[in-house]
Amino acid sequence: MRRLTDKPMGALKPDSRTQLDSGPRPAQQLAVDLAHHSPEWVDEVEDGFLVRAANEAYRAGAGSTPPAELSLLLTSDEEIRDLNKTWRGRDEATNVLSFPLDTPSCEQGPRPVGDVVLAFETVAREAGERAIPVSQHAAHLVVHGVLHLLGYDHENDSQAYSMETLEVQVLNALGIPDPYGLEAMTSGERQ
Repeated sequence: MRRLTDKPMGALKPDSRTQLDSGPRPAQQLAVDLAHHSPEWVDEVEDGFLVRAANEAYRAGAGSTPPAELSLLLTSDEEIRDLNKTWRGRDEATNVLSFPLDTPSCEQGPRPVGDVVLAFETVAREAGERAIPVSQHAAHLVVHGVLHLLGYDHENDSQAYSMETLEVQVLNALGIPDPYGLEAMTSGERQ
């Protein structure tokens, strides 16, 4: 799988890299290759919760597809700023970046779908502003990032409503409250 940084995940120290999946699942399974480039994540978010969020998003957004894998990088504002500048031409930190891979289905093994990257300082700041746990906000951003890998977008109101509605369904399955307030709105108000 393509790596976004000059330090491939496979080259990380064993204690900074975790290979997780959420176990056997009907219809599809998403293997998650998770790496920590920022130690702050370890005390704030349980890796297994983020892996579960990725799997729930994949099942909700992918439909009937073969098993897949993605890389999830938990990093800092500094590293995500560099990635954002390199790949998107924006010299600023952001909360999440998604880098889809356009690969054909694999005859053997899971199909790589891409990379999701989260920046700790931005995620923690945003969670504080919303008065929610960092783990909830991080899980929401993982769901958001996975849906981007699957082709969902929010470039216009209709796309945003569809993507946000799916996010809310996935978050509900994770026990996370609706971050958009969609449950209180009618679809007519959003379109």
